[in-house]
Amino acid sequence: MKTILILGAGLSSSSLIRYLLRESESHQWTIRVTDQDINLVQKKLNGHPNGIALNFNALDPVQRRPEIEKADLVISMLPARFHIEVAKDCIELKKNLITPSYVTKEMKALDAKAKEAGIIIMNEIGVDPGIDHMSAMKVIDEIKEKGGIIESFKSFCGGLIAPEYDNNPWNYKFTWNPRNVVLAGSGGAACFIRNNRYKYIPYSRLYDRLDYLTVEGYGEFTGYPNRDSLSYRSIYGLDDIPTIFRGTLRRPGYCEAWNVFVELGMTDDSYEMVNMQHCSPRDFVNAFLPYHPTKLVEDKFKEFLRSDRVHLYEKFEWLGLFDADTILHCPTPTPAQLLQQILERKWQLDPEDKDMLVMIHEFEFTHNNEKFKVTSSMVNIGEDQTYTSMANTVGLPVAICSKLILTDSINETGVLLPIKKSIYEPILDELKTFDIQFIEKEEKLSI
Repeated sequence: MKTILILGAGLSSSSLIRYLLRESESHQWTIRVTDQDINLVQKKLNGHPNGIALNFNALDPVQRRPEIEKADLVISMLPARFHIEVAKDCIELKKNLITPSYVTKEMKALDAKAKEAGIIIMNEIGVDPGIDHMSAMKVIDEIKEKGGIIESFKSFCGGLIAPEYDNNPWNYKFTWNPRNVVLAGSGGAACFIRNNRYKYIPYSRLYDRLDYLTVEGYGEFTGYPNRDSLSYRSIYGLDDIPTIFRGTLRRPGYCEAWNVFVELGMTDDSYEMVNMQHCSPRDFVNAFLPYHPTKLVEDKFKEFLRSDRVHLYEKFEWLGLFDADTILHCPTPTPAQLLQQILERKWQLDPEDKDMLVMIHEFEFTHNNEKFKVTSSMVNIGEDQTYTSMANTVGLPVAICSKLILTDSINETGVLLPIKKSIYEPILDELKTFDIQFIEKEEKLSI
């Protein structure tokens, strides 16, 4: 009987654990899961005879290593910064490892040692990164196999609220880590290539430069640029491509309004605000507006919006931004932390809500002196508050890849990404059975 060790039982582990427990019955697997909250582990294992709840500290190598030694496969669902130490343990103990996170320079540097140990360290096998790689490589390989030359690749992904539960003026609710939403795009300029020209968009302009997209049956979306699009050229074998761009999806109107927060400085996480440990949303907003002895905060805010953006006012009013009665509590209040508290009061999923994951790829290529465009789109709706779309699209690729490794269906070793046909094809095929599938449309373009 083979043993799988899962480090972390948070939201993204829900679908992973459920899948592996189901598969354990036919494959004779034991699923050992640890988390700092053992009650959470027990709830997700739900008394399954092949599941074992653990409560050791996965960050402590003294406690972690003996558990890794018992496993045939380790799945790290810990925060990304902890994967590297787990990977080093797995190399020394010759145990295969999967993480859904981006490959860091430190992880890449372990490739030779992983090969020497004869193990697989599979990374970027969640949704973004993960399903984005696999679905893109499928189309890229198909275009190349028929002799096409890819000239443009644009890719967009967003975690949103399902249409029937979209009931607020922002058309958005938190479906993942709120802090990541608040800080999205900060920390450096977005860089991409359009028509062989390198383009750079500073954070202050990020939410002004948008792409507009439509998915049949689901309406309109806008996409703002991700920080790094250039590194994907080498990943996808598109080093000489004239246009490559990756972006994040939101509903129309969101980015225009969010840019107001950026302009005011409310998304800054680099300094602590003085005397704001206990403040109202109204106090917080007023701290970023000019002093005036008689003007109301609402009027000053409208002046900041200007006449061309005053139509956005109701979005901010609905958030309770001018509420003087609610008190925010934060021991080290940065602007971003206080803004997050305000948003969390209004953007939480209601108990009956379901989330939605949207991914769109656009390819342009030439073949036999003719130009074509392929659009590949996927929309997935969550099941409930436990098996959300985000949990399914992160956890299921990890789980299916686990099965491939444990059944010796992946022959390579080293630090890997799921970009080869032998890996992405069976995973994408099985994801279809969970209603995670792409609809592809090809059209001929005039040259």
